[in-house]
Amino acid sequence: MSSNVVYAIVKAGGRQEKVAVGDVVVVDRLAAEAGSTVELPALLLVDGEKVTTDAGALAKVKVTAEVVRDEKGPKIDILKYKNKTGYRKRQGHRQALTRLKVTGIK
Repeated sequence: MSSNVVYAIVKAGGRQEKVAVGDVVVVDRLAAEAGSTVELPALLLVDGEKVTTDAGALAKVKVTAEVVRDEKGPKIDILKYKNKTGYRKRQGHRQALTRLKVTGIK
């Protein structure tokens, strides 16, 4: 690993994502318009050889991202069937997602 690698582990949409500047990540839908800037809370920061996990120091870290667009996830089919009773139930789901581009880690 080279010593100038900078990345952060951020909490986004109930999950944790590893992000670096320029990365594009897909998270659960955020209430933000396309082109606007959002700030993600950092849980861990790696700056070369230095790893920061202290909550006080991470409160000062800003991970900013630009909203690229809103989109939907793949279609999921839910089928329920019970033998010999005629019971059939069909349901579908598409998760609402937001695509973000990380613009800065400070």
